[in-house]
Amino acid sequence: MTALGSRFSDALGFAADVHAGQLRKGPDEIPYIAHLLAVASIVIENGGSEDEAIAALLHDAVEDRGGEPRAQEIEERFGAPVAGIVRECSDSIAADPTKKDDWGERKRAYLDYLRTASDGAIAVSLADKLHNARAIVRDVELHGDEVWERFSETDPVKQVRYYHSLARRLRDRAGESPLVEELEQAAERMRVHARVSRTDAEADL
Repeated sequence: MTALGSRFSDALGFAADVHAGQLRKGPDEIPYIAHLLAVASIVIENGGSEDEAIAALLHDAVEDRGGEPRAQEIEERFGAPVAGIVRECSDSIAADPTKKDDWGERKRAYLDYLRTASDGAIAVSLADKLHNARAIVRDVELHGDEVWERFSETDPVKQVRYYHSLARRLRDRAGESPLVEELEQAAERMRVHARVSRTDAEADL
């Protein structure tokens, strides 16, 4: 059982402050903290450490809310192991989130990095991508193709390819895992809803 102490409570408050006012992409205007709580819950439920649970709460703080200066703040407050996982889970560390590199370049680099990422980063990344995939499938089922327009990459073929690629890469790293199986199932449901052929879905991103 994962023991959670005051560091986790502090991280939860920190995450709420960092992401204050931020909403999930989608029609329902869900506060972003809901995603962070969900990712942390998945990590905890699957035996993650307190550091991994804290990193799950903070996994988007660098990518979306401050870049490397934010990573340094996380390291000072929560330690190098937590900051290391957060950095590994970030596909951009640009201080200005509007100045990220091209979507495809970032995602291909992230997929490549997962080959050598730490076990802690794999645990958080798997939880993150699974929760995102669940949300996309749910929203497509409720709202249809308009969902794709909310992303910086609006082509559903590329989104489907990315999630199929993630599932393959995370299976390589995490092995036989109920979470990997659920991610694979979500990626397949995404493919069907987006009307993407299996050949296109399994092509390189």
